[in-house]
Amino acid sequence: MKQRAVTVIGMGDDGCAGLTSRAANAVARAQVLVGGERHLAFFPQFTGERIALKGGLGAALDRAAQLAEEHHVCVLASGDPLFFGVGPMIAKRLGTEHVEFLPAPSSIQWAFARTGIAWEDADIVSVHGRSLDGFVARLRRSAKVAVLTDAENTPARLAARLIEHGDSAWNAWVCERLSGPEERVRRFTLGDLAAETDIDPLNVLLLVRSDEAWRTPPAIPYLHEDAFAKRMPKNGLITKREVRLLSLASLAITPDAVVWDIGAGSGSVSIEAAMLAPRGAVYAIEVDPEGVAICLDNVRTHGTDNVHVIEGRAPEVLVGLPAPDAVFVGGSKGSMADIVIASLDALRPGGRLVVNAVTLENVAEAYAVLRARELDPDVTLVQISRGVPLARYRRYEALNPIHIMAVQKP
Repeated sequence: MKQRAVTVIGMGDDGCAGLTSRAANAVARAQVLVGGERHLAFFPQFTGERIALKGGLGAALDRAAQLAEEHHVCVLASGDPLFFGVGPMIAKRLGTEHVEFLPAPSSIQWAFARTGIAWEDADIVSVHGRSLDGFVARLRRSAKVAVLTDAENTPARLAARLIEHGDSAWNAWVCERLSGPEERVRRFTLGDLAAETDIDPLNVLLLVRSDEAWRTPPAIPYLHEDAFAKRMPKNGLITKREVRLLSLASLAITPDAVVWDIGAGSGSVSIEAAMLAPRGAVYAIEVDPEGVAICLDNVRTHGTDNVHVIEGRAPEVLVGLPAPDAVFVGGSKGSMADIVIASLDALRPGGRLVVNAVTLENVAEAYAVLRARELDPDVTLVQISRGVPLARYRRYEALNPIHIMAVQKP
């Protein structure tokens, strides 16, 4: 096989000692060495040109590409460069046909190896240089997780966030400086970890469920109103679970969707939408201060930290929010037409709008706006009756009829 101009070499914290003979030979014949200062320091004897990767990578990679036309270039990276590393950026910038990758075990592999925990069924989450929003929600369906952390999103901070959102039944291992002389692996309860301050920034956090009775939650949430009964909105107004199920199905929510819930009330729709979109974000819009407080309580109770509660009146408060893939309108406060128009304008192409309406006035107003936009909505009148006790018998008790209008933006 023709030798490629650029070799990307994965390394551990043990430096040269962990290199394969193939990787060591690649460095020996290299004329240009590219890498972070920590990696370059492993090769004090190297006499060729050194390019340090710090700050933005663009300029360094441009220089490496230029030199690769006439020189053999080695790029040093951590672990497996194609696993949450610089590998994809290098391949895109230089072209895969010019790049050879020689990976080392990733930090994830080392962490599981050091703890003796099998990891074929583990999920992997990175909060390295990323927001913590949705971290708890992403772990909702996981029994075993490896987390890539950073100096800000530390294991202690992650533990505190899990506890805050009621998801504390985990065993935790913090694996620091893996494969190097300063390696340290420690086991914690989540409470102890939340208080720990002596953790090296170079670490991997492993989480394994401690509750043997834990089972994966259902794919489709179907929570009774009692699940939100800690604090109930005025007059007990809440989207009933049967209606909620049909409305969420009509929204066609994907795992990474951005969802708006306008007139969020208790947050029941927002919370179940967030469970369907663990890698996405839900914006719960509520104008009533009491409703905002209730929604915040319920979000914490159900561990859906990818729900962002926004206090304000729609449509004015919608300005500046991320463009949605799905919009649910459960309340309008007399502004139904303006909300529908603003939602349609904001929706991404192919996005879904679902309107729940109780009054004939809201039904007529929403339908008129959709037809004026030359859209033909699916309209469903939902009439649900539930069995309730009556002495030694059961009878049916009717819930309020609801119109569900659903439309897809062209």
